[in-house]
Amino acid sequence: MKKNEMKILIVDDNAGIRRVLRRSLADMASEIQECADGCDALSSYQAFQPDVVLMDVRMTKMDGLTATRQIRSSYPTARIILVTDYDDDDLRAAASKAGACNYVLKEELANLSEIVAACARDEGLS
Repeated sequence: MKKNEMKILIVDDNAGIRRVLRRSLADMASEIQECADGCDALSSYQAFQPDVVLMDVRMTKMDGLTATRQIRSSYPTARIILVTDYDDDDLRAAASKAGACNYVLKEELANLSEIVAACARDEGLS
């Protein structure tokens, strides 16, 4: 897959964060869609069939760990990166257990395009 043919789904309840993520990945994606909550993530995933999902951990209706588990249950090959403000080892472990291919802090997004590309190549958490 050429990197500019990638489809990315951004799931975050903060519109400002969605804009930042969209801008930072615009050059590598052919299409980017967004939704604001984990509740919408499964239907959005099903309709859009993205190559990579960027998922916030803490959202109001449904958190990103639950949404990740639901997506991976229906789509075992889904590639999901949890993007969060919380630098927490327990959350990292829970993200891995839920099936996330990576866990990225929002304050450390400088390498996001490389992380997304690695996840798309299925080079996840080790």
